Amino acid sequence: MRILIRGSSIAAGFGVKKGYPEILVEKIGSPDIEIINRSRYRETSFDGVWSFDEDILSYNPDILILNFGIDDAFHPVYRSEFQENHVQMIRRTRKMFDSKIMLATSHTFDDPYEMDAVNIYYHSLKIVAKDLDCELIPVHLFWAGYLYENNLKSSDLTLTDTRYLNEAGHKIFAQAISGHIKHWQKN
Repeated sequence: MRILIRGSSIAAGFGVKKGYPEILVEKIGSPDIEIINRSRYRETSFDGVWSFDEDILSYNPDILILNFGIDDAFHPVYRSEFQENHVQMIRRTRKMFDSKIMLATSHTFDDPYEMDAVNIYYHSLKIVAKDLDCELIPVHLFWAGYLYENNLKSSDLTLTDTRYLNEAGHKIFAQAISGHIKHWQKN
């Protein structure tokens, strides 16, 4: 099985030695599972559309995880453009091969204004997932539960620039995603 992750800064592991894709390799990797990460720092969903042939098409994944949102929110990509970019990537993927497609949200923010901004994108992912029958991985809900259970703030799991996760944050992110992958494998 081939799992392809295509996203932006968080999926690229910006600012840490080991991001969540590398942690996923350790958590669920086996000789039968290949995890490929084609994510890059500061890219938006527009970059995902523009680099589709190079970053998605050429890998023919069994599972495609799209993880855009934070860079879109902070490098103003309109919500409608964000949604349309995901629709384009999903439709092109389905036209070319039979992949399970998962849309992952990201973490929460302590600052309510930043949280309001990213919630718009998380809601957009929920709409696209429902409309196009993709699986939504609500990382932000898993993250919020983890914070509550451990009496933490989101900033405890991020770098100084709270858009990016520290290594502990990447472990939580990987935990949220691996649960969805393992559930899919069982079914």
